[in-house]
Amino acid sequence: MKRMLLILAALLTAHTAVEAQTERRIYTRAEQTEAQDRALEKELQQVQDSLNYAEAMASLEKLDFVVEADKLVFKHGDSAFVNSTTNFVSLTDSRALVQIAPFNGGGPNGIGGITLEGQASNIKLKTDRRGNTYFTMNVMGAALSACVTVSMAKGSNYASVTVDPTFNGNRITFYGRLIPSKKSRVFEGRAF
Repeated sequence: MKRMLLILAALLTAHTAVEAQTERRIYTRAEQTEAQDRALEKELQQVQDSLNYAEAMASLEKLDFVVEADKLVFKHGDSAFVNSTTNFVSLTDSRALVQIAPFNGGGPNGIGGITLEGQASNIKLKTDRRGNTYFTMNVMGAALSACVTVSMAKGSNYASVTVDPTFNGNRITFYGRLIPSKKSRVFEGRAF
């Protein structure tokens, strides 16, 4: 009798386990459509990112680009979200321009900050094994002597630009999109 009860209990447990394994979630048409739309949107974004990355790489190689910064990080880690039309780093052939304008109006450049111009030299482009790109140059001008490093992750045109002055430790980092100069919408202030 005990043996019969144990067999019956085992069969009942096995039957319950089989039923639990066949349970599944059924999605409505609206949920299925929404999931397909999200997948399509994700694929389109990946294609757009690939195009932006290819365009950014071509701009670096042609020495004709602008990094329109939407965020600045200062020496001690303080950061500020800024207007990308007035905060940028650009290079056109050998003419480099660094503009910082976190304030509204005034300043030496007339738009709330400073604009430094110089000649680029010792330009190097490197891509590591993971596909990340590093672009370095030295910039010399009347009011600017710095090492400028552009770092860009594989598959994206979002870049960080570190401007490391030669004669002082007032390093600043720009974060923004790297685009060709012809697509840029920056506003250049009076340069030193």
